[in-house]
Amino acid sequence: MLPLLAALALTVVSHPAQARVAAAHGDATAARAGQLIGVGDQQSKMFASPLWQQLYTKIVRYIAPYDAAVRRGELARASAWIRAAEAQHQLILVAFYHSQHTPTKLPGVGQYQRDVRRFIRLFPHVREYQPWDEANRGSVRGRFSSPSPQTAARYYQALRRVCTGCTILGLDLLDQNNPDSTLRYIAQFKREIGHLKTVMPALWGLHNYSDVNRLQGWRTHKISRALRGSIWLTETGGIVQFGHAFRNRRGSGLSRAARVLAFALGLVSRERRIKHAYVYDWSGGSSGARFDAGLTDRRGRPRPAYRVLCRVLLHNSHRCQVATSRR
Repeated sequence: MLPLLAALALTVVSHPAQARVAAAHGDATAARAGQLIGVGDQQSKMFASPLWQQLYTKIVRYIAPYDAAVRRGELARASAWIRAAEAQHQLILVAFYHSQHTPTKLPGVGQYQRDVRRFIRLFPHVREYQPWDEANRGSVRGRFSSPSPQTAARYYQALRRVCTGCTILGLDLLDQNNPDSTLRYIAQFKREIGHLKTVMPALWGLHNYSDVNRLQGWRTHKISRALRGSIWLTETGGIVQFGHAFRNRRGSGLSRAARVLAFALGLVSRERRIKHAYVYDWSGGSSGARFDAGLTDRRGRPRPAYRVLCRVLLHNSHRCQVATSRR
């Protein structure tokens, strides 16, 4: 892994002028001109962590229920997170998702538009949005519902109408182990965009867990070709634990997640269409958590994957070792 990390460090800033600016301001997030690496997480305590602060990332991502603005508890959580991110001068991407109160019921387009408009008005400095997190995830009976490609296209159109001048990603997609269903979803979404006579997205979101956690890149390339335009990896990184597919036996998931993250960041540095990459996530779960991809454990202590990200972004393994040894 160390040779790969060294190679990554050399590719993080490729333009001499940009390198001088990055060195002067501590901004080590650009893998090449116009490319940024950040973190996605749901807990505002991330922003108070010295481990996060020393990474000098500039972009973060938050998932909010589409009806958060009209639900007191959800609004309080979103407000605390966004205020903490703004205090750290972060560029915030918000992805809308199903309601926490009625997760199996998809909103009509009118209700969706009214609720997200309220959210946007409450947070005028947030100007980057995704209409629906993991739109092609599928529905799970009794747990949550996901929109059809046609409904996802209408949510995209509605979000564009209420957030003029915002950066709106067309879709947020899971790659899937077999990406054929993802490719069909993309084709149907684009067809519906044509029927609606709205603007075809030029920017798309992708979660490439299936690809990178198998140390592969062909799914990412195949989906990128189908999407065209620019790609933001709105979730990427190494899975510590996920059901029966990826187990964390005696800490094996921790070392695997670090190897995967090194691979994923290498893929980012080589793929010209990828402009932003959000490593998910910061906060690790308990040993019984079904999904865990945390860069830190539940007590905020760094895991091996954190050290991978730190060394790549800071170009300085010594600083990362000093910071983590204090914990």
